[in-house]
Amino acid sequence: MMKTKTIQHVTAEQLLAEYKEGTSFFLASPHRTLLAQGIFATVPTDGYEHKRMQILDHVKKVLQDAKQQGINGNPIVVGAIPFDHMYPAQLIVPSEVKWSGPLPFGQWNGQIGQNAANEYEVKPVPSPQEYENAVEQGLSRIKAGDLRKVVLSRSLHLASSEKIDVPHLLRKLAVHNPNGYTFAAALPDREAGKASGTKKNRTLLGASPELLVSKSGLRVIANPLAGSAPRSEDPEEDQRRANALFSSAKDRHEHAVVIEAVANALRPFCKTLSVPEEPSLIHTETMWHLSTVISGELSSPSITSLELALALHPTPAVCGTPTPLAKKAIQEIESFERGFFTGMVGWCDDEGDGEWIVAIRCAEVEDYSLRLFAGAGVVEGSTPKGELAETSAKFRTMLQAIGLNNGILK
Repeated sequence: MMKTKTIQHVTAEQLLAEYKEGTSFFLASPHRTLLAQGIFATVPTDGYEHKRMQILDHVKKVLQDAKQQGINGNPIVVGAIPFDHMYPAQLIVPSEVKWSGPLPFGQWNGQIGQNAANEYEVKPVPSPQEYENAVEQGLSRIKAGDLRKVVLSRSLHLASSEKIDVPHLLRKLAVHNPNGYTFAAALPDREAGKASGTKKNRTLLGASPELLVSKSGLRVIANPLAGSAPRSEDPEEDQRRANALFSSAKDRHEHAVVIEAVANALRPFCKTLSVPEEPSLIHTETMWHLSTVISGELSSPSITSLELALALHPTPAVCGTPTPLAKKAIQEIESFERGFFTGMVGWCDDEGDGEWIVAIRCAEVEDYSLRLFAGAGVVEGSTPKGELAETSAKFRTMLQAIGLNNGILK
């Protein structure tokens, strides 16, 4: 069997240039860049609801087997895990791994060419009116006392007569989101196992602002985001929106619910845990967010980043609270299957170190089509029109990379 190679003496720009649709996993963070290619082994993960220890056992065994079969250096697992644990994840041990430092974004200004002039047919699922009705349903359940928060999402289905240029979209996302986590993960062909005779490339592609969890040695960091406002091109208006978000009782409440849940999930694994009393403001090119960096020291080096990620997933930032009731409400209210949206993307090595990102500001790309996703947290004080506007703003990350604007939403 071919040995897996780990290569470190390459630039981040080279890794981005070497990305190939259908055969690569790419993740650029503010600290490092990872390109994984080929498949050395696949982790069995079919439907693991209530079986989180089982998936951890599978990952441990596959990594041990890979090392015994001649992997050079520390083997890693990379891939994506869906929002709903009833669906299979996509986790592999790659045959080649390349690492580098962060991408040097500043020098690329103006160097990324325009997209091909693709024309798209756009279909919102659900429609804007149906989404507002969904938010009303969520607010009714909150008023009844069943829920404190529920995250409700919508999608845009885009169809083109030309094949989607995934490497170009990835490059545009990376350049325009230097403070976030740009990713591309190959997904299984929907037609796998069928006698279609043609393999379709399917990719989860995005630029998320949110770190679910990272682990290095005994050090653990989580950076949940909750509470958002769209950016403005006018500097004064942009600052006004940031100040309004920071002082918003509704958004501060939404944020506090998430921080409480994340801290409670991490505490059983930690010797110490630091949770700031006040959130901070961070921004992407399109959004302001309330952010809290939670850090701690793990009680044992045997705890892995994937174990922490599975304990946290899904957080109230993408699901709601109480989590079981919010998840049930989402299944009953939302009119589409989320798939890997609001799941997680990342890596874990055989020493347990790793980094897992919340799969938001993303799209599922399949040859000639894209499915874009956006969600908003519904809490007491939310309004249907407000949540519709928030999701429209969150679509902008992917729409700008594609070369479209929010005008298609009207």
